[in-house]
Amino acid sequence: MQQALSYFNALNQDYLAVHQAKEDLFWQNYMGLGDADVGKQFSAAETAYKRFIAESRRLKELRELITALEAQPKTPENQDLLHGLRGWYRFFDCNAIEDPQAQALLDEIIAFESDLYQRRKTHQPMHFNAKGEKVAASLGELLTNQATNENETYRQSSQQALREVEQWLLHNGLPELIILRNRFARQMGYRNYFDYKVNKTEQMMPEQLFAILDTFEQQTREANRRSLQQLAEKQGESALEAWNIRFASAGDVTRQLDPYFPFAESLDRWINSFKRLHIGFRGAEMNLDLLVRAGKYENGFMHGPVPPFVQQGKWIPARINFTSLAKPDQVGSGASGLNTLFHEGGHAAHFANIVQNAPCFSQEFPPTSMAYAETQSMFCDSLLDDADWLKRYAKNAAGEPLPDELIRDNIESKQPMRAFNERHILLVPYFEWALYQWDDVQLTPQAITQLARDIEQKILGINASPRPTLAIPHLLSMESACSYQGYLLALMAVEQTRAFFLQRDGYLTDNPAIGSDLAEHYWRPGNSVSHDETLRSLTGEGFNPAYLAAACNQTVEQAWAAAQDAIASAAQRPQPAADFDLNVSIRVVDGERVLADNQHGDEAMCRAFANAINAL
Repeated sequence: MQQALSYFNALNQDYLAVHQAKEDLFWQNYMGLGDADVGKQFSAAETAYKRFIAESRRLKELRELITALEAQPKTPENQDLLHGLRGWYRFFDCNAIEDPQAQALLDEIIAFESDLYQRRKTHQPMHFNAKGEKVAASLGELLTNQATNENETYRQSSQQALREVEQWLLHNGLPELIILRNRFARQMGYRNYFDYKVNKTEQMMPEQLFAILDTFEQQTREANRRSLQQLAEKQGESALEAWNIRFASAGDVTRQLDPYFPFAESLDRWINSFKRLHIGFRGAEMNLDLLVRAGKYENGFMHGPVPPFVQQGKWIPARINFTSLAKPDQVGSGASGLNTLFHEGGHAAHFANIVQNAPCFSQEFPPTSMAYAETQSMFCDSLLDDADWLKRYAKNAAGEPLPDELIRDNIESKQPMRAFNERHILLVPYFEWALYQWDDVQLTPQAITQLARDIEQKILGINASPRPTLAIPHLLSMESACSYQGYLLALMAVEQTRAFFLQRDGYLTDNPAIGSDLAEHYWRPGNSVSHDETLRSLTGEGFNPAYLAAACNQTVEQAWAAAQDAIASAAQRPQPAADFDLNVSIRVVDGERVLADNQHGDEAMCRAFANAINAL
């Protein structure tokens, strides 16, 4: 047993070292920090990490140690060690690459992606902002402008800029990257890269995945058609143009809601909401970079340089980075920035609360299921649409709560498009599954563009997506490519989880049972159990997509009636004090500049953050 224990402890430390080195450089590279060599340093560190996790010799070594331990008497120490070694075996079984040719292809892909990312940063999308000025914009700013700008020409300029991003990628390496990924996957014994990723990330065949997705597509097809027809009847056929549909369905309400979502107050609302939910972080250190900035990655994310674990009886807390892309002076940015805080903060809570004896259980890559991980973050951000949460937390500068009529207006704008929005996630796996089945000679920029438009038409029911498929950043990284369906699977699990709490407790907002239940049933085991097992542990039933379809198919009247019930119920429930100890050290930064921290308490941090944002 001593030999196995020494091997296990050394493996934990060796992994931690290579993982942390890669993640620290990932943060610098993707935040646009450091010198010109950071990109090369990150590429080298990522290659070292990929090689470590792909060491096929580990499988043989772990098998021998596990077999020897299984033959020994069962003691708590023996079983604990076996648990850890089996976790590492699953990890290497998911990542190990025994074929030298496959390893060489993987190295080539990593270098290719790094080069493409560095070159992509030099392409500056331009559009007309709310003032009619032609300015450079991030992907998030382009999408927000489409949803909120009152001038159709300016909205159309954002859509054109997004399509130019697509064409830039298609003429600067994306087809070659797809070819490389397919060669790697086939060398590994899979039909194509999509087949490889779905097997690795969700432990299912593409055919199993599409049995679920096809069912959901069929269940929501009529609701989507109905909502588009109603929008066209109300505002004219031009409302269905890609650059108009977000504004036509939500633009006015977004503007009316904006005073109730000042970004300066978002940190305070996130902190206090999590406190009342009793969602803590078990001593984690967190670094939050929340503002849009030139050279910064154009999508929110959470990564954990230090995955938490129990090391020989001692708790090693998480170290976590997460980011959003708020532009405080842009309409709608406060609400989207708050959404990112809840979403990435949900990820952070999940990965800070995994209590196992090795970091293989608490890192966010395979064998951790993307759908399992996204369930946690999406559950947290789902609260922001709840009428009782809005009534308690959404307030304007005078401290006045959001009026009921605006909550109804918000439902009237969002609920008809609920099926459309969830189907928007659907189009990515349908597109990628078709794309990765193509022969190399088919992968031309023109053909790929046409495929994207065809699938957008089929799934969304309009001639092009407001977020052009190829402008979605997830398609460019090995970790996130061919994984987008995880968001939809997670949304299905979110609705199942919400239904459980609502049935048992009657409410979600400020429910202190939620944090402890999620920590015990969803977070503590990490990837030592399947997503389905976590759902069964809490809700008592396996994965069930029917809850999401039912939510999508609700009428406005049904959704408003439920909202009124929630508001009335909350009015009878005193709001608990926000005095739960989050047990976390937080720094809020803008690049290398510290805006606020909680060394002197959460309240002082939130005040300093608000002052810093208002000063902008």
